[in-house]
Amino acid sequence: MSTPLRPTRRVALATGLGTLALMATGCSERGRFFAVPGAAAAHHFSGQTMGSSYNVKLAGTGLHDTLLRVAEQAVSAALQATVAGMSHYEPGSELSRFNRHPVGEAFAASHPLLQVLQTAQAVQRASSGSFDVTLGAAVDAWGFGPSRQPRQPLPAEAQQTLRAQARPQALQVDAPARSITRQAAVFTDLSGIAKGWGVDQAAEALDTLGIGHYMVEVGGEIRTRGLNAQGQAWQLAVEKPDAMPQQAYFVVPLSGQSLATSGDYRNFYLHEGRRYTHEIDPATAAPVHHTLASVSVVASDCTLADAWSTALFVAGPERGLAMARQQGLAAYFVVRQGNGRFGTHATPAFAALGGRSVG
Repeated sequence: MSTPLRPTRRVALATGLGTLALMATGCSERGRFFAVPGAAAAHHFSGQTMGSSYNVKLAGTGLHDTLLRVAEQAVSAALQATVAGMSHYEPGSELSRFNRHPVGEAFAASHPLLQVLQTAQAVQRASSGSFDVTLGAAVDAWGFGPSRQPRQPLPAEAQQTLRAQARPQALQVDAPARSITRQAAVFTDLSGIAKGWGVDQAAEALDTLGIGHYMVEVGGEIRTRGLNAQGQAWQLAVEKPDAMPQQAYFVVPLSGQSLATSGDYRNFYLHEGRRYTHEIDPATAAPVHHTLASVSVVASDCTLADAWSTALFVAGPERGLAMARQQGLAAYFVVRQGNGRFGTHATPAFAALGGRSVG
């Protein structure tokens, strides 16, 4: 099994190609497909990556056995390259080597790592700091990182230290020089964006092969192109939080777009009645504490959808919704109302996509 970027929190459902695809990721869960009786046959392959599963579905004509084998190899290679470049769990990855690189010294970075960091910083600025990839030390200290710290609330002094260490401006990206530099001892964690990048790279590998109809999913992050086997847009669904067994809550049709979801109901722990999720608020260096259960974002590419779903979830139900509207994002918010009930809010851009409630 591939080394994870980190245990993930994304959960989505996809009803593409006439089958119901349940993509669930968590600290110990793996994605799995459920076939609907009577569903049309489809080309499908899957595997393990980034501590989760990946699933690819292909439609259209001309998908002969040789092309399918090449497509499977190309997707696997794209995902392996993402882990090799951006996993903070893998000691030999490019990101891990950068995190060990001396403070103040430039690190020669690959084009993919530079692109992801530039996108991360753009979302950090646009979200007024709600998205911050330099919070790896805080994520780890709260029990959600590679050192496997105990999952328990931190004392006030430790929280204060983590807040003092939070310095997103310490990460300097010099694209012309192809270098990155830590101006302070921050620990970069790309798990809020790198999985989306991996999806995009896998999708681009299929594009290169001339495959025009597909759905690529990694740990609940999804990118689509073309139509499913029924000649319709891919039907993707956001999961109902906390539902056991898992079930769809809202289905949205997508073609040529990506979907990413962030939530509080997969990777978390409870202490004295409070839910501690792995999503860390940069303002406090502590797990977010609000009523938002999940945020789903649709964007042209999965890298942006991934980063923005994280940023909006961290921002919370009110500020996140206002931010999404201001940025013109297609976002769907599921808010806890107590007693197992949920309220929802969709931005105008998301509402324009169509779709339907099913939960």
